[in-house]
Amino acid sequence: MEQKEVYRIDGEDNTAIRLFINLGMLTNVAKTLIYISRVGECRSSDIEQGANMYQSDVSEALQELRKRGWVKRQNFKKIKKKGKGRPTYAYNYIADLSEILKAVEQKKLEEFEKAKRDISKLKNIIASR
Repeated sequence: MEQKEVYRIDGEDNTAIRLFINLGMLTNVAKTLIYISRVGECRSSDIEQGANMYQSDVSEALQELRKRGWVKRQNFKKIKKKGKGRPTYAYNYIADLSEILKAVEQKKLEEFEKAKRDISKLKNIIASR
């Protein structure tokens, strides 16, 4: 059986992952997103190896990324399995990282504006006592 080279997350990737986490993204979602953005099309087993994650964590992260519309799943046609079993899927990212960052930024700005309104309301309540 042929062994293929798997991309490994590096220092710059880890910095991006850490920043996404600081902005509120779950660790496994951030790792999976960065991995897929670097390699393009990949299987979940590639993510497991390259991002040093457990299968269940990869599955949860992929589910979240698909729910947000940032990643799509398709049958992986390059591998032919013998017999029965689960299908193998390939994952591609749909949204560009800059689009994803804009969505994260927009969410954070909305949270900030809400916090400012809440603080203002509290100031008014405290001042009226």
